[in-house]
Amino acid sequence: MLTGADARAGPVLHNKKNAVKIIISGVFLRMTRMIPPSMDTHNLLLRTPRMEDAGPIFERYAQDPEVSRYLIWRPHENLETTKQFLTRCLDVWQTGSAFPWVLVEKKSNILIGMIEACIHDCRLELGYVLARPYWNQGYATEAVRAVHDWAIAQPTIYRVWAVCDFENLASARVLEKVGMQKEGLLRRWMVHPNISNEPRDCWCYSKTK
Repeated sequence: MLTGADARAGPVLHNKKNAVKIIISGVFLRMTRMIPPSMDTHNLLLRTPRMEDAGPIFERYAQDPEVSRYLIWRPHENLETTKQFLTRCLDVWQTGSAFPWVLVEKKSNILIGMIEACIHDCRLELGYVLARPYWNQGYATEAVRAVHDWAIAQPTIYRVWAVCDFENLASARVLEKVGMQKEGLLRRWMVHPNISNEPRDCWCYSKTK
């Protein structure tokens, strides 16, 4: 799982609280209209979240401490926390401040995770989270590649980037598999409360055009 993100249940990006700035930007408004509400890959459907996703998200990954180990949110203690997170997901789609998609495995129609994109000017930051039974099966790479490839094809996006904890080797491999390059180590970049209360170093990966 990537580091990065709003602290509640999903990926995991920082909400920069700049909805007003974004909304008054004509360029960004055009980009927001282009954001696809769903994407299809070989094995996955990426779609916008719904409130009825709260149960599956809570049961399958949001309460799992192993899933949240390298993220900035703590495991959910109850379903109400997950519902609050989903309210946030619906709100950010409306404001254009972030774009989360749930990941649904096509063959089973089971919700297995989430990926989120956050656009700032010409840059798109992404992060994801995946239920533990679906690790090491290529799903994370497939989801990240879908968002990455869509973003890099947009005429106004010039940089796709993500960060992961310096010990999170699995996420580093995912980013490398989709063609992102390691730019360097960001010292004391982010607090991962499930590991330490102090900021930890993170690897920064990107793809530019």
